[in-house]
Amino acid sequence: MFSADRRLTSSLDKSRPMNRRTETISLIGAGLTGPLLAILLVKRGFRVEIYERRPDMRRVRISAGRSINLALSVRGIHALTEAGLWNPMRDIIIPMRGRIMHAQTGELTFQPYGKDEAEVINSISRADLNIALMNAAEAHGVTIHFQQQCTGFDVKSAALSIRDGKTGRYSTMQPGAVIGCDGSASAIRTEMLKLNRFNFSQEYLDYGYKELTIPAGLEGKHLLDKNALHIWPRGNYMLIALPNIDGTFACILFLPFEGAHSFASFTTRSDVCEFFKTHFPDATLLMPQLADNYFANPTGGMVTIKCSPWHVEGKLLLFGDAAHAIVPFFGQGLNCGFEDCTFLVELLDRHGPDWARVFHEFEEARKVNTDAIADMAIENFVEMRDRVADPRFLFRKKVELALEARYPRHFVPKYAMVTFHRVPYSIALARGVVQDRMLTELCDPIERVEDLDWVRAEQMIRNELAPLEQVS
Repeated sequence: MFSADRRLTSSLDKSRPMNRRTETISLIGAGLTGPLLAILLVKRGFRVEIYERRPDMRRVRISAGRSINLALSVRGIHALTEAGLWNPMRDIIIPMRGRIMHAQTGELTFQPYGKDEAEVINSISRADLNIALMNAAEAHGVTIHFQQQCTGFDVKSAALSIRDGKTGRYSTMQPGAVIGCDGSASAIRTEMLKLNRFNFSQEYLDYGYKELTIPAGLEGKHLLDKNALHIWPRGNYMLIALPNIDGTFACILFLPFEGAHSFASFTTRSDVCEFFKTHFPDATLLMPQLADNYFANPTGGMVTIKCSPWHVEGKLLLFGDAAHAIVPFFGQGLNCGFEDCTFLVELLDRHGPDWARVFHEFEEARKVNTDAIADMAIENFVEMRDRVADPRFLFRKKVELALEARYPRHFVPKYAMVTFHRVPYSIALARGVVQDRMLTELCDPIERVEDLDWVRAEQMIRNELAPLEQVS
């Protein structure tokens, strides 16, 4: 875990901008977006300090079960590139070319993610990425204060309250601006709930998740194809597996909280083992510590959070999951948060530290897009759970790729717009609705791609889809 991070730190450009700014920016949360945003701000001359309620995960073991692997794609890669971190980060990723569906009978079906070998998503350990980003932030001069919990923010005085987890003492400070990068359970957002006309909604899925592990084989060999995301779709429940660089697979079991086959119904080791042997037999053979993993790791919930406003004048901004948490089924939580980072600093480059204007324009431009990806993530949950094993769904995917090959600037699959391009999420959602209707009309009468009515397809595409400006 640490060797790649040392390479990352040693490769950083240690240069500092000449025109140091006087204000200090305080970021709340040293998860994923906090350290990356800090680096981008330091590169623009700001002093940045991060306050993190947890201990330093590089020195203290954080409890298991909250380190689900992440899917890093174009939006996140762009942000890492802007920070100068993408090339060294390649040491801790594994490219995945597509999904491999595991039928209950053992049959495997491969579905590529993109139109060619260049369109891949990258599996990365949350812990490895977090450690690498913190190391990089510190190498750029960012100070990270661990076990320092934000306990409040006074909107009138702009005073930030911090509790020291080691001593229990409270302190207050007045930084130049505060940005809440403290996740879906944001303490900063809790303070904003006290404001007049603050809109807030949270919606939990009736499903939870639990992390499991497929260990590495002999000499660290992956026991499944390492360049794919593996899915065991079973309708009302699902198992997925993402590769790690050490030969293991991080597996995530998604189950209802209540019901016949649910987290509530599995109370003994035999309950778990029998369920897996029946529904995921090939995976079970690769998981000798299945029951131990199951009962050792917590059951997590999945929530969609929408709120507004995200900011208080030029004093405070909600950022990343604190402003717009989404469920993980489109693989965009990380990428959306990293896109927040690049968008915010682009506004700073344009306007300078006019925080009131920057924060206002940030929310105005981003909220419509974060709402869109939140809705698409829920939709993709149903797709992964119920549809990826359906032959007609797989056929539609083949037709999508055929249409994209012939009309690459007009017909780009929604998944590709979201994952392999930086098309605004709201545009991807709107075009996806139109394209889905086209696919229904074109696919329903046929069984083979060769029978596609290309004359009808071209007429529909030319009439209803303008050229997509941002295919980059």
